[in-house]
Amino acid sequence: MRAVVTRVSSAAVTIDGREEGAIGRGYLILLGVGPEDTEAVCDKLAEKICNLRVFEDANGKMNLSLEQVGGAMLVVSQFTLYADTSSRRPGFSGAAKPELAVPLYERFMARCRERGFQVEHGQFGADMKVASVNDGPVTILFEL
Repeated sequence: MRAVVTRVSSAAVTIDGREEGAIGRGYLILLGVGPEDTEAVCDKLAEKICNLRVFEDANGKMNLSLEQVGGAMLVVSQFTLYADTSSRRPGFSGAAKPELAVPLYERFMARCRERGFQVEHGQFGADMKVASVNDGPVTILFEL
């Protein structure tokens, strides 16, 4: 699995002109699923992101977790994280098929909710407009 996690002041996803999900302070997570990914990989990624400490403490150091700052998550499915960029026109055959990707996308969000986080999301496979106010900016790439 691949995830691009951006620390945000706010983020929202809109589909067909209607806001589907929005958060204040927290993480905008672009989540991609590969064909070899498993439930164990999904759980490990959720654990890593839930415990990530990139919010500033009283000394200005990135030392606080999402839980410690009362933040939320906006998770957006992103098959393009598996783009083959060896030519001018990217190919996306490296991404998992929906039969695998959808359950793992849902599982990732469920694992984060189980830890007590507010998790907003877009719609798998939809044409989405994503807006965010990046904080820092702080953007971390995860690949498991």
